[in-house]
Amino acid sequence: MLVSGERNESMSATASPGAPAMPGRRLAALAVGAVGVVYGDLGTSPLYTLKEVFFNANHSVPFTPANVMGLLSIVFWALTIVVSVKYAFVILRADNQGEGGTMALLALALRAVKTPRQRRYLTLVGIFGVALFFGDSIITPAVSVLSAMEGLTEVNPDLHVFVMPSALLILSGLFFVQRSGTGRVSSWFGPIMMLWFFVLGALGIYHISSNFSVLAALNPRHAIGFFIEHPKLSLIVLGSAVLALTGAEALYADMGHFGARPIRVAWFGWVMPALVLNYFGQGALILKTCAAQTAANPAAACKMHPFYDQVPHAWMIPLVVLAGTATVIASQSVIAGAFSIARQGIQLGFLPRMKVIHTSHQQEGQIYLPAINWMLFSLVFIVVLAFRSSDNLAAAYGLAVTGAMLIDTVLFSIVALGLWKWNRALALFSVGAFFIIDIALVSSTAIKIPDGGWLPLLVACAVLVFMTTWKRGRNLMAEQRKQTALPLAPMIDGLSRDATRVQGTAVFMTSTPDEMPPAMLHNLKHNKVLHERNVVLHVQFEDIPLVTRARRVEIEDLGRGFYKMVVRYGFMNTPDIPKALTLAAREHGITFDMMDTSFFVSREVLVPGPSKRISVWRQRLFSLMARNAQSATAYFQIPTNRVLELGAQIKL
Repeated sequence: MLVSGERNESMSATASPGAPAMPGRRLAALAVGAVGVVYGDLGTSPLYTLKEVFFNANHSVPFTPANVMGLLSIVFWALTIVVSVKYAFVILRADNQGEGGTMALLALALRAVKTPRQRRYLTLVGIFGVALFFGDSIITPAVSVLSAMEGLTEVNPDLHVFVMPSALLILSGLFFVQRSGTGRVSSWFGPIMMLWFFVLGALGIYHISSNFSVLAALNPRHAIGFFIEHPKLSLIVLGSAVLALTGAEALYADMGHFGARPIRVAWFGWVMPALVLNYFGQGALILKTCAAQTAANPAAACKMHPFYDQVPHAWMIPLVVLAGTATVIASQSVIAGAFSIARQGIQLGFLPRMKVIHTSHQQEGQIYLPAINWMLFSLVFIVVLAFRSSDNLAAAYGLAVTGAMLIDTVLFSIVALGLWKWNRALALFSVGAFFIIDIALVSSTAIKIPDGGWLPLLVACAVLVFMTTWKRGRNLMAEQRKQTALPLAPMIDGLSRDATRVQGTAVFMTSTPDEMPPAMLHNLKHNKVLHERNVVLHVQFEDIPLVTRARRVEIEDLGRGFYKMVVRYGFMNTPDIPKALTLAAREHGITFDMMDTSFFVSREVLVPGPSKRISVWRQRLFSLMARNAQSATAYFQIPTNRVLELGAQIKL
């Protein structure tokens, strides 16, 4: 998903205005990388947006010049207000140590609220936004690849039988190659998408040259006129026009990979002009074909594919191949985003530990989560088989996107007012305008719930249940553990006098550093010994993206051979306890011989039973998730031959 070397440069890209300017070559390289990763979803929207707006079987828009101009104006101003103003200019300012995305924005917003109740509700809102992203991660690959493969029917109508099999074959290959990583081919993403946007712009210019009048749609009066002329139809059509915005949230989500400035340069310098030109070119083609045909024969039905009909029939196959490649790149970016979001959720305590495989030795962000990959693959496969065409899937596509955009606005408003202390009048005016637009977009897509909009909503609700159940279960188990816990400091004196000491170092993993680790108590109970050196180790995940090495390890000497160690990670760091111990040895002078060190880990099992604090079915779900979670040993990269795992049962 990432381009080489982006981590360091991306941090400088989001630096303050007074920071040194980024070298031109580096800026250009990052901008090209952003074109390939950030704008894949937005870039493939021309495949189906105007087709859905004008040729949807569920609504009929008369092919009059005024209607075509009005709808082109709506698409242009939606791109301008939502993508250019809201995301590129405003929300990209909300960088959390250079990182973006719903999790990073939620972490910023939580700093602006004071009471636990406010934090709880705000967290629920933010997590629902993350859940909506998972819904989008299922629909994006399905609708993008299907829409590209439907170009086969434009080559030859008899090829329609191959549309769904070819889409399933491409999607299967896409998910199967995730295991090996995309580092080798990701360097091609930028150039391929640059070519894709060049083709979009060139096709648009060609058709605009036959009817320059479509450029008048840049005037917002055409959009306003359409809303006034068709008040009932406008909301329905807006739900289709919103497909032009799918992928807009990637500008903010991928800020940590490229930086705000390269993302803005890519958008204003290459992507937006190409998209606008292509949409207007399709509009000119619709005016030329359907408007003229309708004027001659009002009863005639106009059938066309406004994207693929832009090229002569001889060029159809190359365009289908290029479109298929572009949709694969767009899908890859969404899948990689799902991996990243899942890892953040794990480290913030909203998802159980899962196996995380790094597919690149040079690039931190290239990861692979098998559980997430095969879950997405199964659901995408089912969705393609169930909906069978991009027209059917388009109804399901918009709700997850508009819902996530609305949640971004909610979180950003809290950051602007509560954390940055913006001028209240100015903040309310700007954020209020975004709220009005977001609510209109959500309303326009909500009416499509019966036709397929229920799908991302169902997925989001399921993900939300899983995430809140895991978080609630962990919190309740921590409370239960605290009721029977013994304070660490007073226990050390008694243990040091009475227990037999053996050679070596024991590291006891604990979730509460000031209390006696359960594993230590079990070890004393069963083995009746203590090691010469005992380290109570607590791993703390903070609500910031990255914790620097200077803050990574904190050690306190408790005396009598006991040490308390706190290892800190951000939600973008990779936990690695052996590396942390090496860092401790280098910076604090405490040596760890891994062949003479034993790790003691507690494995607590929840026994479901009647409780006023959590329902039995959620207890059972939590127990199921806990049983299938990756072990702490593997997640923290502790050598398995040095681990002793001690179990205990907990009843709520």
